[in-house]
Formats: sequence, C-alpha cells, structure tokens
Amino acid sequence: MQMGAKVFIYDTTLRDGAQAEGISFTLQDKMKICRILDEFGVEYIEAGNPTSNPKDIEFFQKVKEIKLKNSKLVAFGSTRKPFVKAEEDANLAALINAGTEAVAVFGKSWDMHVSEVLKTTLDENLNMIKDTVAYLKSGNKEVIYDAEHFFDGFKANEEYALATLKAAKDAGADWLVLCDTNGGSLTSEINKIVKIVGEKVGGKIGIHCHNDIGLAVGNSLEAVISGASMVQGTFNGYGERCGNADLTSIMPTLKLKLQYDFKSGHNIDEITSVSRYISEIANMGHNSKAPYVGNSAFAHKGGMHIDAVLKYPESFEHIKPELVGNSRRILMSEVSGKSTVVKKIQNVAPWITKDSAEAQGIIDKLKQLEYEGYQFEGADSSFELMVRRILGMKEEFFQVKDFRVYCEDKWHELNSAYAVIKIEVDGVEELTAAEGDGPVNAMDRALRKALKIFYPELKKMRLTDYKVRVLDTADATAAKVRVHIESTDGENTWGTVGVSTNIIEASWVALVDSLEYFLNQEKIKRGNK
Repeated sequence: MQMGAKVFIYDTTLRDGAQAEGISFTLQDKMKICRILDEFGVEYIEAGNPTSNPKDIEFFQKVKEIKLKNSKLVAFGSTRKPFVKAEEDANLAALINAGTEAVAVFGKSWDMHVSEVLKTTLDENLNMIKDTVAYLKSGNKEVIYDAEHFFDGFKANEEYALATLKAAKDAGADWLVLCDTNGGSLTSEINKIVKIVGEKVGGKIGIHCHNDIGLAVGNSLEAVISGASMVQGTFNGYGERCGNADLTSIMPTLKLKLQYDFKSGHNIDEITSVSRYISEIANMGHNSKAPYVGNSAFAHKGGMHIDAVLKYPESFEHIKPELVGNSRRILMSEVSGKSTVVKKIQNVAPWITKDSAEAQGIIDKLKQLEYEGYQFEGADSSFELMVRRILGMKEEFFQVKDFRVYCEDKWHELNSAYAVIKIEVDGVEELTAAEGDGPVNAMDRALRKALKIFYPELKKMRLTDYKVRVLDTADATAAKVRVHIESTDGENTWGTVGVSTNIIEASWVALVDSLEYFLNQEKIKRGNK
C-alpha cells in the first residue's frame, strides 16, 4: 500500500476493549464512548454482540436514538453453527435485527481450531463462512469478515487458511480482516503474510492485532504498509490479556509519520483529550508513559535535555506536542538547572527573570523542601502553589479551623474511620463530618462535603491515585513519608505532594493542595471567559 493512501479506522473499544480485566462499561458508559468516537471521526465503531448479554441487547436498541455523523456502527457475532442453516441461526438473526449498517463476523482460519474447538470438518467450516456471509449480504449489510487466528492458521496450514478467506470473499464479504488473535506474530511474519494474501486472495484487507509480545502497534503499522487498508484496535490499547493494538499510537503515526489519510486524521490534535476521556469513563488510570497521549510523553527532567529542548525542541521531541493535543512538561527535580526552575516560575509569574531576587528566594525554598523530602516531579501543582504563596499571589479559598480524624479497630469493615472538619469561607464557618474507608478517605469526604456548599464545582473533581513512599527506612515507624495524590476533573489531571513524619499530616497537605489548585484553575477559567 502506498504511503499517503486512504485507510479506515475500526474501533473495538466497546467490544474487545470491554473484555479487559478491570473494565465494565455501563450502558451509559457505552453511549458516551460511542458519541465521542463519532465526534472524533473513526470510520467504524464495533459496539458489541447483540446476543451476548442484556446490556448489549439494550444498547443496540438505545443507540438508535443517536444520529451518528461520522461513524458506522457495527454489530459483532460469529459464523453460523455447524450443520445449522444460516436463516435458522438465532445469532445471525440478531445481527440482522440489530439495525446496524455494518456487521462483523468471525470465523475459524486455523485447522486445529476447526477440528478441536468447533469439532467439525474443514469443509463444513468453509460452508459456515460462505453461508454466513451470503446470508448477511442478502440483508443488505456491509460485511466485515474477521479471520480469527489467521496468522497462526496460515503458519500451520497456509492452503486452508487462504481457502477460508476465499470462501468469505466469494460469498461477498466487503472486508477480509486478518487477526493475530494470540498476539504472538513477529513483524516480519505480518509483512510476508499480508503481502501473500494480497497477491493470492485480493480484496480489501484489514488487520486486527493483540499485544501479547508487545508488537501490536508495530504489526498493525506494518500490515498497512504491506497492503491492509483497515486497522482495528482500541483506545488506550484496552483488551484481553495484554490488550489490543492501541489506536492512540497507531493513528498519530499513520497521520504524522506515514502521511496516511483517514477521517479522524483532521482531528488528530484532539486524540489526547479523547484518550483521557475514555480512561475516565473506563475508570482506569491513564497510562502516563503512553506514546503521544501520555502525561510523560513530552516530559523532560535532565538539565541538559531541558536546556536543549528549550533551545531547539526537535532535539528531544519527535513531534510538536500540540499536534496530538498534548503539551511539554518540564519536571522539577534535583537535576534541574536554575534556568529550568525559572521557566517553571514564569508559567505563574512571567515577569520573573533569572536574576530576580524572587527567583533566588523560590530556588532556595525549593532546595529546602527537597532536603526535607519533597519531590515536585509529578507534582507541578504543589510547586505552582508554593510559587504563588511566596510571591503573594495565592488566593485563600478557605481556612481550615480544625480537623480531627478517628479510626476504629474494625479494619475489615467499610467506613472504619471518620473525620470532623471545621472550615471558614469568607467569614462563614461550616462544620461537617464524614465516614471513609480509612483516614485519608474520611478526610477527603469531610472536606469536600464542607466545601461543596461554597464551591459546587468541586463535584467535578475526584482523586484518582494515592501513593505513600517511606523516605528513610532506618527510622522505621518514625520515618518521614512522602504522599503523592493525583486528581482529575475529567479533562485535566494534576499531582500534589505532602511530606511529614505523620502520614495523616502528609496526606492532608497533599489533599488541601489538590483542592486549592482546582479552585484556582476554575477561577482562572472564569476570568478568561
């Protein structure tokens, strides 16, 4: 396939992605993801199997209310059962009745699967493929045929694997998708086999890769270069076992590195926000190390690296972060130089220079805090609040007049702790209490409960991660601990840090910083409108 040609993006987050450990989409979750994928512009959205569970059955009824602008909805199922007529197969009837413009059906390509899993003959499997595709085409459907375990099947019995594709093509399949279902194929094998399929079978070829040896993205890209014109994958690489091919890596590479054209390509600068939005809906921590869309994808820590990237970004960035909707991050650490710290300060106070007395004061404070155990890498928000305090720029959104935390010895029960907190906002005091699964959870709930009376926008914010690091194990239980809290409002994620010999106090410092940072950002947003 020529570089710059047209490819089609096929998203299976709602079906294959939903099979990932730890993910369970509600009906409303699926509706939200469907809308965002359509707005983003993926060509195909595989929404699930209309016979697999009540949730998917209800989804296909409910989704008819959505007027998709860019995407085709796809219902997913399998070929007919052995020795059952296609028109009498309940699963195929459900695919027809799902009301989608396109349907995807998978069939067996590996002779071992035919005999040992399906327990039928090789000829009957070919008939199953042919009858299924023909029946679905008679229902005026665009048919995407997924050749399950194709690469393993090809390596075991090339002639039979190709025969399964020919059966689907002859019956009218619009797409022949080659699936690396076990995720164990090498890139060189993908290259060779896709080309052979193009020469001996032809038709429109797709690729569907799993990540069991870490090659799903590379294999998908190689398949496109070798002739495939459809790429199947999921956002954030969600999927069974080690996951599916990650579209958040595939799409930017296709667009920015290989110059392929696809419908969502014109929205590629939105891919980071879409990726993080789907992480939130899936209730999964966003992968900070993910290429292109991760929080660390364009983060720089080493002093020499930072100096170079600020002078000439291409020296340590393979693309401009804004092309994918991400941004450069300069990390604060003991290896950062003075110019790095000043750059961070200027994000808050642009008038500060390298020679300013205020700059030296902040640097001295930073060194003192780092000596005490603070680490601002991953906690830019705490650093920003520190700068604002020193420069007298920090607004006091609330005062904590008193707080107390109580723990019970019923550790095995929920709500084993409770907190009582008194705050003051603009001269008005509020006293609240809340239970929690441990002292930090109780503090968080009590503080939010009090503050939401004054700042209802806090309902958008929640904690997504909480980490404790013992700084000096030689002191045992008297050691200092560093607490890092990660928070989100559904669009942005930020980190805050607290240090103390008292884990409750360290957690409290990080928690209060997190809330103050959010309230400050909300005020800035209102001021910009």
